[in-house]
Amino acid sequence: MADLSNDIRLAVDSGRVALGLKKVEGSIKDNSAKLVILASINKKEITQDIMHMAKVAGIKTATYEGDSMQLGAICGKPYSVAVLSVIEQGNSKILE
Repeated sequence: MADLSNDIRLAVDSGRVALGLKKVEGSIKDNSAKLVILASINKKEITQDIMHMAKVAGIKTATYEGDSMQLGAICGKPYSVAVLSVIEQGNSKILE
């Protein structure tokens, strides 16, 4: 989890990411998302919908083993982040 946490932070700081359900859905629909990351403790409906959308679009998914507050903290945000998509990895190795 430490590697994923570091890669998420690097992607947020040096790349391009979409945070939040609506922005992630948009990045999946316009095919700009390369990877979708969901907090492990999430509403079942959100998880199922996003996973299905990503699968249909051929986008890889990953699960962050913390909750949405922890994922928000990793992203440097003072609020919870249930889901994010990586559009450009920046200096991270998150897409490798």
